[in-house]
Amino acid sequence: MTASKKPDLRARLAAMPKVELHRHLEGSLRLATLLEVGRAHGVDVPLADAEALRPMVQVTYTGGDLSQFLSKFPVLRKFYQSPEVIARFTREAVIDAAAENIRYMELRFNPVALASTRGYTLAEVCDWVSTAAQAAALEHKMQVELIITVNRMEPQRRQQMLQVALDFASRGVVAMDLAGDEVNFPPDPYVPLFQEARAAGLQITAHAGEGTSAESVRSAIELLGAQRIGHGARVVDDVNVMALARERGVAFEVCLTSNIQTSVAPSIKDHPVRQMMENGLAVSLNTDDPGVQNTTLTDDFYNAHQDLGMDIPALERVVLRGAEHAFISGARRARLVADLQSEFDLLSGSR
Repeated sequence: MTASKKPDLRARLAAMPKVELHRHLEGSLRLATLLEVGRAHGVDVPLADAEALRPMVQVTYTGGDLSQFLSKFPVLRKFYQSPEVIARFTREAVIDAAAENIRYMELRFNPVALASTRGYTLAEVCDWVSTAAQAAALEHKMQVELIITVNRMEPQRRQQMLQVALDFASRGVVAMDLAGDEVNFPPDPYVPLFQEARAAGLQITAHAGEGTSAESVRSAIELLGAQRIGHGARVVDDVNVMALARERGVAFEVCLTSNIQTSVAPSIKDHPVRQMMENGLAVSLNTDDPGVQNTTLTDDFYNAHQDLGMDIPALERVVLRGAEHAFISGARRARLVADLQSEFDLLSGSR
């Protein structure tokens, strides 16, 4: 293929089959939809136009930290105004993922966040999210599973969160996640909850090593029983914790753009993901909160290619690593990996 006929790199990456293991529903909302919903329901935020609303719900600065990033989410809670709105947000999150050729996605959400604005029950919001996600996934020929996220700063309803996760295990909920401010809220109060969840058959992932040290990764693995770690960039600071993760087969849900916006790393080039991979850690690339970040998974793949030197075959291996650690049955996981590998083999023949 001549240079003039080579497809644009970004277009090639957009068309690449992908896996997304770490995407928050609450961080995936379209700005245009927020503006429309805000006006329809009289939400108390600037709604003159998209640019008036943007700084309230998106990162528009450089050099921020995790607390600044998290400050967008209390504002976003104001928009969960009806069952129809929550279903729409869910449907659009799946549609946007499908548009990037994401074949398998685990969409995580915090039922307390979705329920609190209008006083809905946790079961109600789980019903709306599950129904909308499954319908959109079927329509767009992709697989979508759900993860219930527990916020470290909201311990009062944690037992209810476990119960609703178990109640919806037959409707797409595959795991529980611990998220939020890991600097000021250690995981200790949640240890019994996550042990109970694991014993009941749920998979476990936890945000760790993002806002604080590698020791939080150790705690997530040893205390919470985490099989995957959200972010985990600080793990490279401790060879013993990296060894623990390798021995336990723990995978890392790396989110490049998110980590730059929270100052986990100063730039993509300085992100420790290459060091993680060189130390034998299983790594997938994910968005985290594409709506808040104003980014896409394709953007992160492009940045990994340009700034971290990951060529197309290397990115395909990252996709396969993600599939290998999906929270689904062994048989489904094997089919997903095989289907992706077959498609990559076909694509390699055309390169």
